[in-house]
Amino acid sequence: MKAKEIREMTSEDREKKLKEMRITLMHERGVAAMGGAPSNPGRISTLRKDIARILTIIREERK
Repeated sequence: MKAKEIREMTSEDREKKLKEMRITLMHERGVAAMGGAPSNPGRISTLRKDIARILTIIREERK
């Protein structure tokens, strides 16, 4: 997800997407912790980066 796409979203959509991504990240980490092979190994790092992008844009707009 690119920053431009995130900026085009409404604040409610951003919050909803953030919550959804955090749940997905928690699930992926759980699978990895139980020793299971993740379906997409790069998914965890991609989710973390996307969450950071969303949080950054939210904080920028609060100022």
